[in-house]
Amino acid sequence: MVPVSSQASLVLRAPAKVNMSLRIRGRRPDGYHDLDTVMQKLDLCDLVTLTVTDESGIILRCPDSDLPEDRSNIVFRAAEAFLAACECEKAGVEITLEKNIPVAAGLGGGSSDAGTVLVGMNRLLGAGFSTAELIALARPLGADVPFFVTDFGAVRAKGIGDQMSAVPSLKGCTFVLVNPGFPVSTRWVYEKYALTMADKDSKLCDSQKKIGHVPPCAGTNDLEQVALSSYPEIGRLKQVLLGLGASSVLMSGSGPTVFGIFPDEDGGVSTLARQAVHVLEQQNGVKVFVTQPV
Repeated sequence: MVPVSSQASLVLRAPAKVNMSLRIRGRRPDGYHDLDTVMQKLDLCDLVTLTVTDESGIILRCPDSDLPEDRSNIVFRAAEAFLAACECEKAGVEITLEKNIPVAAGLGGGSSDAGTVLVGMNRLLGAGFSTAELIALARPLGADVPFFVTDFGAVRAKGIGDQMSAVPSLKGCTFVLVNPGFPVSTRWVYEKYALTMADKDSKLCDSQKKIGHVPPCAGTNDLEQVALSSYPEIGRLKQVLLGLGASSVLMSGSGPTVFGIFPDEDGGVSTLARQAVHVLEQQNGVKVFVTQPV
């Protein structure tokens, strides 16, 4: 998250992520799931603008989207939690969220926006919270939010996603993201997930092991089969990406977005990746994004 400006107003980039692997280890008493996942940030970003206002309270604007602008939006709740934690309830902040990451797509857009708001307000208001303190604020907001208050490009995360260790970010490759144009509820996917699936012999793939700089496989996503059972289009898009030359493909998070990894050529996007994008963009209802690891 790189500040574009920093005075009474601050603009931050909120990056998308993909899950290079996602294993579910069990259900917790608090309703969350214990995870073992490798996450990689991408340069596909939302933009979050924070501005100090003269009046107390939170104003959230989400132009050109159908997102709510009240506390039913995780971004609003993140700002609310921050003001309460720093005992600045009388402070005023206006947040403008410009969406580029698809909603309910498995790319962590809402979580990234929330984490970015926590980091941005910490800078804007000079609260001085440490990363560990920001993680504590992020944890109740959602499993992916703690990742987005860190400067890590990629992590292996356990627990509910809050026990993180940095791993090397991928290099020398391009991600082609394919969203089928419909949302999938994270809550629904987890509710449908059968814990007995965890007994299958599908060990966590070392997604950072590389041939050159590109992982030979993108690992296992325990939620993928659940999504496929109701949305076969996800499986079809995976096969299309493989047929177009992706070195590996996987559904990200709770879906429905799938990604293909293409090795770069001479430091740039490969001809194979460009051809894949051209073919995919001809398919009805499909949204295609070309992005690279942070």
